[in-house]
Amino acid sequence: MKGSAIKTLKTDVLDPQGKAVSSNMKNVGLPQISNVRIGKHIELEVIASDEKKASNIVRDACKKILANEIMESFEFDIKKS
Repeated sequence: MKGSAIKTLKTDVLDPQGKAVSSNMKNVGLPQISNVRIGKHIELEVIASDEKKASNIVRDACKKILANEIMESFEFDIKKS
């Protein structure tokens, strides 16, 4: 199965990369865009007998190593390969 996780900084945490991108939107002709937040997309190959077990494995991976839950939030999904 394939897992896909997205992690982003929590809304109350300063995102300097997102702030830099936001401030440059007007310079590239996109003044309609503001408050950009930058995150990471992570893909995983998961060996599990069913989707529930795969979900538990990916959730554990996010909690234990992929995301710092003090500063980041995450969401994920599972798809059969």
